[in-house]
Amino acid sequence: MMTNLFSTFDPATSKTLSMNWMSIVLVILLIPMNYWIMPNKIMIIKNNLIKTLTQEFKLLLGVNSKGFTLLSISLLLYILINNLMGLLPYIFTGSSHMTFTLTLALPMWLALMLYGWINHMNHMFAHLVPTGTPGLLMPFMVIIETLSNLIRPGALAVRLMANMIAGHLLMSLLGNNTTNMNMSLIFIFSIQIMLMMFEMAVAMIQAYVFSILMTLYTSELI
Repeated sequence: MMTNLFSTFDPATSKTLSMNWMSIVLVILLIPMNYWIMPNKIMIIKNNLIKTLTQEFKLLLGVNSKGFTLLSISLLLYILINNLMGLLPYIFTGSSHMTFTLTLALPMWLALMLYGWINHMNHMFAHLVPTGTPGLLMPFMVIIETLSNLIRPGALAVRLMANMIAGHLLMSLLGNNTTNMNMSLIFIFSIQIMLMMFEMAVAMIQAYVFSILMTLYTSELI
């Protein structure tokens, strides 16, 4: 029985063994693979999506993209399938928890920072003071740029978590309360279908935003 509204996001299925977090590992099995000689419709959609994303990420990263485009596309597909799978009934949504989002954002941001400070230290120092900054404002700009750089992984993690959890809360509220209202079933179903379509759009957009922001952070270093 649900004790409060936020208990729907409780990852514990039992006190001894929690199987909910298995969904973020099993999602890898849902990525389409080249099992067939002739590609099916899912493979065609995935290949077209990868080609489009590769061109867009290469424009952001420039000629020195190397393997960063592969990393960005893999990150997008992983988050996208996790978000969409969380919309199915009785499936745990790992991307609505800070444990999942911060685990993705923090190591990647830390790796970029280490790469930048080790290989491009002068560029990293120069990036703290934007071009054309007056001399009196330079100390303040260094502090502001440093703080904005430090909060990047937290902003990425909170953005993905907050958008996913807000939609699930709205679906829980409408699902629990509309049955008690004197409304026609057609009207209730219409609201639920519109909300489900909206949640699918949010799931796809948030995966794209997460990967594109990480790509923009990478483009500043290479």
